Formats: sequence, structure tokens, C-alpha cells
Amino acid sequence: MVLEQERTIADVARSLGIVESNLGNWVKQARIDRGERDGLTTEERAELTRLRRENAQLRMERELLKRATAFWVKESGQ
Repeated sequence: MVLEQERTIADVARSLGIVESNLGNWVKQARIDRGERDGLTTEERAELTRLRRENAQLRMERELLKRATAFWVKESGQ
């Protein structure tokens, strides 16, 4: 409604019974997704979240491998 009918955020929020700031955030993100504003698109945000999760997993796996290697070196030395 804000983007298509050019109504104000306050007017639309009031008519839908939602908080103005929430609607404002949604409109802002919609404008970014449409290329009307600079910022991370919804897809880019999802990819960033996925990559951060993957990075954390890889760090944990690397640490586990370091510990396992140290354990096996210690065990094979005895």
C-alpha cells in the first residue's frame, strides 16, 4: 500500500493495526530489494547468515581436528 498506492507509513500502519516502525522497516527493505535504495537485499542477508553459520561450523571442525591430531601425536609418542 505504501509503495503501490503511495500512502504514508503512518496511515497504512494505523489501518492495518501494526506498529509504524515495523512497517517502516518492511518498506525500507522492500525498496532495497527493488533496487530503489542502497543496502543488503533480503537474499544477500540470507546468504550472509548462511555463510556466518557455515564459517562457525568450519571453525569448530578445524578446532576439533587440531585437538584430535594433538591427541594422536601424543598417544603415538608413548
